[in-house]
Amino acid sequence: MDFITKLPRTSCGHDTIWVIIDRLTKSAHFLPIRETFMMDKLARLYINEIVVRHGVPLSIISDRDSRFTSRFWQSLHKSLGTQLNLSIAYHPQTDGQSERTIQTLEDILRTCVLDFGGNWDSHLPLIEFSYNNSYHSSIGCAPFEALYGRKCRSPICWTEVGDNRITGPELIQETIDKIAQIQRRLQATRSRQKSYADKRRKPLEFQVGDQVMLKVSPWKGVVHFGKKGKLAPRYVGPFKIIERIGPVAYRLRLPDELSRVHDVFHVSNLKKCLADESLVIPIEEIQVDEQLHFIEEPLEIMDRKVKQLRRSRIPIV
Repeated sequence: MDFITKLPRTSCGHDTIWVIIDRLTKSAHFLPIRETFMMDKLARLYINEIVVRHGVPLSIISDRDSRFTSRFWQSLHKSLGTQLNLSIAYHPQTDGQSERTIQTLEDILRTCVLDFGGNWDSHLPLIEFSYNNSYHSSIGCAPFEALYGRKCRSPICWTEVGDNRITGPELIQETIDKIAQIQRRLQATRSRQKSYADKRRKPLEFQVGDQVMLKVSPWKGVVHFGKKGKLAPRYVGPFKIIERIGPVAYRLRLPDELSRVHDVFHVSNLKKCLADESLVIPIEEIQVDEQLHFIEEPLEIMDRKVKQLRRSRIPIV
């Protein structure tokens, strides 16, 4: 689950899309909503659109949106028997599927609005239909075929599908074969992507009690000529590891200045502190947000002088 926010407001008042994806079949639902919707309304929409069609899921992966971390949302899924898995900062291995689908959805929406005009929410049902009936290389078929065990009957493929229907034990056996085939293809795709990542991955492991440095980065698209520019710190700390969460995540003891940041981090954002632990890199000068980004503000030009040449004027700062 994830949200696409800050979209142009339509005549129906929609400005956000709720993206929900099935991890096995890659089938997706795109639900138009408002960013101001309360959690009880989102829960009602979730039951009407997802639970009614597919049943109660075993687990849900989402980012740490304030709506997903609310007590109402957590108590709802606890009563339904669904496990909530919230992704940690800089860990695309968990929610990379939704992020990639959002990129595809934004491209399709942009094309539809430019070609057909009108409000984007009027195109969303057909976009969802097109997405679920498009070939996915990771599973080797369309999500609709993976979900229902047959191709979708539409004007595009009437001649291919016809009116033939599979009933009885044949349907069960074909569904089992489809799921096994999809799982093999997904495993092959994951292994291929893992081999790409392993070429640049360094094995890192820390112990509870170790002092580590935490990576921060400038916000993308800002001008890099602030007070320190390229000399701004890329790591802050050191911070103490107080718990290990799984094989690649650690919980740190953060100061009050980083109270807004979630205290569990992927191992790629940590570096062992080899210097004197008393030499602390201060974080007062950089304002870090929830994604560990800081913005470099451009310098204000207080006094500007101009040097006059023969054919040009050069401003001197």
